Amino acid sequence: MDYLAIILIIGFVILAHEAGHFAAARLSGIPIAVFSIGFGPKLGAFRRRGTEYRLSAIPLGGYLLPAIEDEAEFFAIPVTRRLVMTLGGPIANILTAIALFALINAAAGGFSFAGVFIKPFEQAAVLGMRILNALAGLFGGGGELSGIVGIVSQGTAFVGGSASRAAQFAAVLSLNLAVFNLLPLPALDGGKALLYLLEKAHPAAARAHLPLAITGWVLILGLMVYTTWADLARIAAG
Repeated sequence: MDYLAIILIIGFVILAHEAGHFAAARLSGIPIAVFSIGFGPKLGAFRRRGTEYRLSAIPLGGYLLPAIEDEAEFFAIPVTRRLVMTLGGPIANILTAIALFALINAAAGGFSFAGVFIKPFEQAAVLGMRILNALAGLFGGGGELSGIVGIVSQGTAFVGGSASRAAQFAAVLSLNLAVFNLLPLPALDGGKALLYLLEKAHPAAARAHLPLAITGWVLILGLMVYTTWADLARIAAG
């Protein structure tokens, strides 16, 4: 049952991220054809106002498909509007973490203006810096990466049936997803935003989007395989 709770938390965090992209796309006037939670084969879907809302088989992320005919039509959308859509996901995760910290503070110490409207921003900022430092350590050769298996295993051990700890885990995971996605790497939101800014300065940079995105996805898929294998090896050794 604890494993199911962690999987639901992961799904909630991913949903917040993709909902952020979707809301930002709507705000910037970009029509969306598909809103999917997960990748791979479609498990179920429904359509509303021209958008297909889809649940897919592999719950390791999600995606939006703009309602466009080809790449040229996508790049005809002004850079500013594409930037808004791209940054909507990480911003939604940051706001989700702040809201969860506010709930945790209110549950632990009662409602107070500082605890609900000020302290959560400080908590998110401190945790965000810790995550950045941890990521710097990983890229510097130290620390260990965890994939979905490790997250579920560690999350189950941490939460242990506690609603308060479940909220803490969700806040930390949401902020992790935001910070990681803001890294300026191909296929991540930060990488897309950087390329859009370069495109605004030099329109010819638009030609680099597709090859860099493909390279980025290959690297991410390789990283997923590696972290899953490492997680399973750690669990077997423990």
